[in-house]
Amino acid sequence: MSDYLIGDIQGCFDALQALLKTIKFSSDKDRLFFLGDVVNRGKKSLATLRFIKDLKNNASMVLGNHDFYLLACSLGSKKPNEKDTFMDIINANDADSLLDFLHNQPLVIKYKNVLMIHAGVPPNWDIDRLLQQSKQVQKHLQSTNISQFLDKIYGNKPNIWSKDLTELEQCRYTINALMRLRFCKANGELEFSHKMNYTHPPKGFKAWFIHKNRLLKNIDIFFGHWSSLSDVNQTHIYPMDHGCIWHGRLSAIRLKDRKVFSISC
Repeated sequence: MSDYLIGDIQGCFDALQALLKTIKFSSDKDRLFFLGDVVNRGKKSLATLRFIKDLKNNASMVLGNHDFYLLACSLGSKKPNEKDTFMDIINANDADSLLDFLHNQPLVIKYKNVLMIHAGVPPNWDIDRLLQQSKQVQKHLQSTNISQFLDKIYGNKPNIWSKDLTELEQCRYTINALMRLRFCKANGELEFSHKMNYTHPPKGFKAWFIHKNRLLKNIDIFFGHWSSLSDVNQTHIYPMDHGCIWHGRLSAIRLKDRKVFSISC
């Protein structure tokens, strides 16, 4: 039995199937972990989400910003734009069960002493804070007030963590950090405008995994979201979004030996 962690699929269902053939995936003995953004931008979001849902106990995933946006457009009052390609999910006969599956997924997975997230972790958060805040958001996503929650949660503020924030503000910061983070300050101040490689940070900021005093620097973290990352040589850091939707690669990493398998998109 092997565990594989897969980067951002974004509706590229055919690439996913090709990758699973490459790793000789067996639903009888292997398990897949998806690092978020399984839908949107690609042509087959519906097929991708159905496939992951139907894997049942052989698959787990964390929510990415595109997955969360789908929830906001389908269960909240957000309006899709012309670039979005998930209307096939919203209009599907099984939309309710697919969306129910999606909003029950976590923001963080801790498994075999590794962490899986979509984007990043604020440098000043320890494991307890990370899991506590993830569960706080999950509580709202799994509640009967999910529509109201989704309508109130979007926005870039607050961009600095504080225990004095309201619960809604804490949730907004948590979602932005775990689903959108690239650059930040050591105090956890978030920055959302820049998407370049980590070697060219905006003034005063660093990639979240570069900060020397980062509290989670001794645990392996696997994440997606940042397709422009290249040549990252940081201990315990495993970026897995290799830009499939941008004609790059879709990749899986085998957990037991950290071997990476990729196919061209």
